[in-house]
Amino acid sequence: MDVHTQTTKTISLEKYGIKTTRVHYQLSSEELHYDTIEHGLGEETNSGALAINTGVFTGRSPKDRFIVKDEVTRDDVWWGDINIPFDADKFDKLYTKVATYLSDKEIYARDAYACAQDEYRLNIRVVNEYPWSNMFSYNMFLRPEEDELNGFKEDWLILNAPGFKANPEVDGTRQENFAILNFSKKIALIGGTGYTGEIKKGIFSALNFILPVDRDTLPMHCSANVGEDGDTAIFFGLSGTGKTTLSADPNRRLIGDDEHGWTKENKIFNFEGGCYAKVINLTEENEPDIYRAIKPGAILENVILDDEGNVDFTDTSITQNTRVSYPINHIDNIQVPSVGENPKNIFFLTADAFGVLPPISKLTPGQAAYHFISGYTAKVAGTEAGIEEPLPSFSACFGAPFMPLHPTRYAEMLSAKMKEAGVNVWLINTGWTGGAYGTGKRMKLKYTRAMISAALNGELKDVELTTHEVFGLQMPVNCPNVPAEVLNPKKTWEDKAAYDKKAEELSNSFKRNFKKFEEYANDEIMAGGPTSS
Repeated sequence: MDVHTQTTKTISLEKYGIKTTRVHYQLSSEELHYDTIEHGLGEETNSGALAINTGVFTGRSPKDRFIVKDEVTRDDVWWGDINIPFDADKFDKLYTKVATYLSDKEIYARDAYACAQDEYRLNIRVVNEYPWSNMFSYNMFLRPEEDELNGFKEDWLILNAPGFKANPEVDGTRQENFAILNFSKKIALIGGTGYTGEIKKGIFSALNFILPVDRDTLPMHCSANVGEDGDTAIFFGLSGTGKTTLSADPNRRLIGDDEHGWTKENKIFNFEGGCYAKVINLTEENEPDIYRAIKPGAILENVILDDEGNVDFTDTSITQNTRVSYPINHIDNIQVPSVGENPKNIFFLTADAFGVLPPISKLTPGQAAYHFISGYTAKVAGTEAGIEEPLPSFSACFGAPFMPLHPTRYAEMLSAKMKEAGVNVWLINTGWTGGAYGTGKRMKLKYTRAMISAALNGELKDVELTTHEVFGLQMPVNCPNVPAEVLNPKKTWEDKAAYDKKAEELSNSFKRNFKKFEEYANDEIMAGGPTSS
């Protein structure tokens, strides 16, 4: 198809209060790529990918994420700094403003769905102000076949207007940008920010409420893959811990890289139809699958190009959070459909910038619940404004910003499923060794891959274990293709007293963070925390 001659398919959006007739419906990725460049909103890289700039916001804005508080959400949502309540009347008025704003525009609409397991399918209609936002929606949500579009009825509507700016004093927002979920009306309303991650995370947050409450299914901020024997592995981890990288394994088929459900029938299914990966310092040698996925159909965000269209993946002058989105079929080795069974191993990934935690340790059920509720990683200098020294960062269930319910509800579901399925749970530190950030070095990716492979292959089943003296974690003494001295973090430090001090500091950070969960945690979970006094 000649992308210069676009398809003429359109739909009416009047039932949403949007009165424009200039609606581009279900455009192809190629057409949206072309439209973005024609409108001066992006550039083409030398690999054929599209490069765009998301504007002022290059990441999510957690303090500007709201949930409408009404009869559906009032008693179930864990209200607070993460789930901020929004008035239903103010939502209606703000929605009308956004719909009126879009009525003056040439806009882009798309029908898609989430959840690869048919019984859990959530139909989505996305309305975008910009073509590249619609292309992102094409990449990240599951794509219906042509015949599935006949009579398509959406379960949820996403209205995405980056150019619309709220008036906080009138509209009830904190500032000009906002991302609001309305569970009664089944609408995700996004304005004032061009960061595309708000689109996918809006639906993820919705599913994190819908699936546990209505479907007895655990939603998870994780990646997943499946081996030749049909065993599924799950990787939990916050941004920058290696979730996408480590699940892209040439010897295992990728189910998905970020968002999954675990059903009562013990199946793991992907919510999405694509991947959204960080590309800071990306190289073909270290992350070949992601590197090779950057081709026509992929969208690079906030990267720097030279005059020939070459991307400098080391340039973080716009943001540390440079990213790429692409359809999952840009990865060669994928599971089709994106559903796995027989979960056997769970990996909790953390990037410990203090160099304290072991590179791999096996967790008891109590420790697994404790570390899942804690959701620890560390922020290092440069990742956020004002951070000059490493800071411990805790995000409950490795995804607190997207979890509407109390973290213990997810933890209880995970514990029950872990015991039922008989899975092994491992804590993996992809962070620093031989010292803290600034002194030590980042754990070699080849060692982390070797440790995960050994766990998956059963090579650590009968290996001797030793106990971490502060955190009580069980550490393998030996692991194939990993130097033995790497496996015990204290042995990698020259100054053992400095290690002990840093370990105690991190232990105390864990304990302070967990205080808000203590009243909900049983004795087994409490015993899973640090053992030091």
